[in-house]
Amino acid sequence: MSQTEGMNIDERRKYLRLVKPRYRKAGRKEKGQLLDEMMAVTGLERKTLIHLVNGSLERKPRSKERGKKYKASFDDALRVIYESFDYICADRLTPNLVWMAKHLETHHELETTEKLLAQLEEVSISTVERRLNLIRQDKPRLPRKKPRPRGKRLQEIPMLRLPWSIAEPGHFETDLVHHSGPAVSGEYAYTLQMVDVATGWSERRAVLGRSYLVMEDAFRCFLVRLPFSVHQIHPDNGGEFLNHHMLRFWSNIVQGVKLSRSRPFHKDDNPRVEQKNSTLVRAYLGHDRFDSVAQVLALNTLYDKMWLYYNLFQPVMHMVEKEVIRENGERARVKRRYDEARTPFDRLCKTDAILPQHREQLKALRDATNPRRLRQEIYDDIESIFKLPGAAPGTTENVHLTLAKNHRKKDDELLPFAFNRTTIREEAQSV
Repeated sequence: MSQTEGMNIDERRKYLRLVKPRYRKAGRKEKGQLLDEMMAVTGLERKTLIHLVNGSLERKPRSKERGKKYKASFDDALRVIYESFDYICADRLTPNLVWMAKHLETHHELETTEKLLAQLEEVSISTVERRLNLIRQDKPRLPRKKPRPRGKRLQEIPMLRLPWSIAEPGHFETDLVHHSGPAVSGEYAYTLQMVDVATGWSERRAVLGRSYLVMEDAFRCFLVRLPFSVHQIHPDNGGEFLNHHMLRFWSNIVQGVKLSRSRPFHKDDNPRVEQKNSTLVRAYLGHDRFDSVAQVLALNTLYDKMWLYYNLFQPVMHMVEKEVIRENGERARVKRRYDEARTPFDRLCKTDAILPQHREQLKALRDATNPRRLRQEIYDDIESIFKLPGAAPGTTENVHLTLAKNHRKKDDELLPFAFNRTTIREEAQSV
């Protein structure tokens, strides 16, 4: 094996400059011995070494620069795909370039060639990051809208943190996001959000207030719309989650669901839903106040579109290895490794949790959806929500008008995406 593992060009040239005076003074036999030694040290061929030691060892600048491999057509395609994924990072973007390019071509948003698809397949993450930096310089990205200036059975519920290594879909971290604005008085809207640990599948619904009436209605919507079963619900210690009515709901009405809770004042017990609270709720809606029926209904229309966009088109990364490194005299640090970025739907399809007919239904839905247009509709809906009037000061609006069960003509119209029709009818009869 060569002794030059890790030796770069400059190090080889430095070594040859040290040997060169001896070589020039040596006789024929000694030169042969020196060449053998230089071959063993540098790993270079004999003729190459003879050429180098008989000439100048100074490195010459390149006379002709290498041509560009990725040209304007590649950047144009990358720009459209980047926008369609809502400007995600290069680590999440790169593994999903090819399928999204083909998907956008079916919706006439992009034209591809065999050469372009081959480049999208072989491009590295670091190259994509460099091209994205140039794209951002060409057209600065406008930031997302920023906040405007304005008992007894509880002890039986175990306190824990869901393991990051859960492989079975159906274990949900759950939380509630307040939309009260600067004042917390009166009745206002909340966003109930659930995130699956194994797949990253997320569900959101806006509710007016925190009563059992609206919380039950939101959870029923989730149970109907989810294409796989719920095995565990893991909220914080909020009274809207842990009360007599909700405990009865999870133990009697919806059976077979395990209920756990995080430790008080430990947000890191719900890290995934806390992250989504920031990226999928606050990043879009800020800290404004929403307290009218019209605003809640508009939020749920927005969340229906986000359900489609973020579960079928937004790739997420899942931690596959976690190593705690302890060094003498230093604090322990955690080294994490993540798998290839894939959408929650693709992760779900790798398991047995989804029925074949539901998988085909979602696949057809994704194939028929233009993600670029859907993303623009999401931002248009956000703009329209901020233009809606809030509730009149000192008045409370009718929360019954926000319930999903009051907006259907028949059972199958409870939600735009409903997989368990039987559940709709059975739960409607129990209300």
